[in-house]
Amino acid sequence: MLSEYEWQAVALSLKVSLLAVACSLPFGILMAWILVRRRFPGKALLDGIIHLPLVLPPVVIGYLLLIAMGRRGVIGSWLYGLTGFSFSFSWRGAALASAVVAFPLMVRAIRMSLEAIDLRLEQAARTLGAGPWRVFFTITLPLSFPGIVVGTVLAFARSLGEFGATITFVSNIPGETRTIPLAMYTLIETPGAESAAARLCVLAIILSLASLLIADWLANWGRKRLGG
Repeated sequence: MLSEYEWQAVALSLKVSLLAVACSLPFGILMAWILVRRRFPGKALLDGIIHLPLVLPPVVIGYLLLIAMGRRGVIGSWLYGLTGFSFSFSWRGAALASAVVAFPLMVRAIRMSLEAIDLRLEQAARTLGAGPWRVFFTITLPLSFPGIVVGTVLAFARSLGEFGATITFVSNIPGETRTIPLAMYTLIETPGAESAAARLCVLAIILSLASLLIADWLANWGRKRLGG
């Protein structure tokens, strides 16, 4: 049985991961579509910036978020002065850190799905009078559904495991920013708490594996629905 402390970390991790995925999904679809369908100067640079979180140390990402989105950051100070809202030391900041770290995985999966779409289907729809938005929502988006599902679940699983950017950006606050990885870190540093850390470790493995299995099942289901 998990203790209240452990359940709190699990519930917070799920909330943070769900918010991170929900907020970043529209931008993930947009960025993937731009990278696949548009040609413009600086496209390679944009692609590199989007994928930077894959190669940067998470602590660097957390530091960049701190100086950009912190209460005294470049953007964060303006946002706080205008609306009173701040990402600093809150679970919303943890969701932002998770979204940034997981974003490249989401974009990559959606991009691969878009690249596999036969452009002649979109062209045929346009010749029949369908506008760009109608083509996107009735042809492009449904055909890319398997990739969207895979990207979403991969981003969710990555958000569950986010540690470095979170602890750097929003610290390790019980009940507010202490997700499963941060709770495990705290328990490992606490004498006599090895069993609690082991339980959270097992639970993290189960959640991540379940996410991957669900992604695979949904992707296969989507391909069958599309006749693949």
